[in-house]
Amino acid sequence: MLLTPASFARSPAAGCPHSRSRWLRILVLFPLVLSANAYGAAQGSPAASPNFWGVAVGSILIVLVAVFSRARMKHVKAELARMRALAEHREYERNIAQQELLRRLEEERELAKEKMQFESQLSDYEKYASLAQLALGAAHEINNPLLGILSHLELEWKDATGEPRAEIEQCIEGAKRISSAVRGLLDYARPGPLTLSKVNLSRLVDDSLKFLERQPMFRQIDLQNCVPTDLPSINADANQVSQILMNLLLNAAQATPAGGKITVLADKVRFAEMIELRVCDNGSGIPSDILPHVFEPFFTTKRGKGTGLGLSITQGYVRSHGGEIQIESVPGGGTTVRVTLPVRQGKPVQYSEEVIA
Repeated sequence: MLLTPASFARSPAAGCPHSRSRWLRILVLFPLVLSANAYGAAQGSPAASPNFWGVAVGSILIVLVAVFSRARMKHVKAELARMRALAEHREYERNIAQQELLRRLEEERELAKEKMQFESQLSDYEKYASLAQLALGAAHEINNPLLGILSHLELEWKDATGEPRAEIEQCIEGAKRISSAVRGLLDYARPGPLTLSKVNLSRLVDDSLKFLERQPMFRQIDLQNCVPTDLPSINADANQVSQILMNLLLNAAQATPAGGKITVLADKVRFAEMIELRVCDNGSGIPSDILPHVFEPFFTTKRGKGTGLGLSITQGYVRSHGGEIQIESVPGGGTTVRVTLPVRQGKPVQYSEEVIA
């Protein structure tokens, strides 16, 4: 009886629980079956005996090659899987390192930006301190004799006529300008304490525009109040907020030609207890080389028509409320001034009746 692989697969040994797989068992025993068959055939023919051993040896070699090849393939696949996992892990670590590097670079940029802002503020405070000492020391030395000069000039003006009267009027005007400059310098160097109350910005802006629209400078300019009436009231010094608005409107009017437009807007800052007040005009704008200097004391482009303290005083009032002021301008495209004020001040206060002007 000849043995075949199929008959062996159906044998009881085929169900051995210790074998790895059915096909591996067939592959290993197939050469033995061939060898047994060849041996049986060799019993009937003595000349066939050499063929039997050749087939047997070849079959054993084939089995060994197949087994080692399969083991090698398993090893290669396992190595490939390990290398793939290692590559994925290293790529993950590289991504984490890149993210950490980007985070640190962003932190360094933020620190550098904060350092520049701090140095700029420190420079402003140093100027402020020097100017305060100068103003407080010079105020009495200037105002006291100036008051006597003005009083004498007014007495002389009452009795003068013709050309002498006109000359005295010029002297009085010059003395008043000196007094205004000293008063502005004192306001910048030593702002008064805040008198806090609830301020409705919509009503304050409306009253300010009604007052200014009767002035000659504003008669040919379109003034618009776009502040929402339901905007939350702020806890602030009404007089200082009114002065901030007046200074910004006067500066806007000086840069806006006849037929131009000045718009006042305000909104609540998202995710913060702050109100942003904006004064926008479509005037001549501010050149880029002048814009960084507009808050410096006595800096002005209007020679003979201003002291250069308007924006400096405005900045002092804004900062005394814990706010910030910024100017965006395009030469020939208008100017927008942004004033950010907190809804509430840091210290609790007893609210008085609502004050708007």
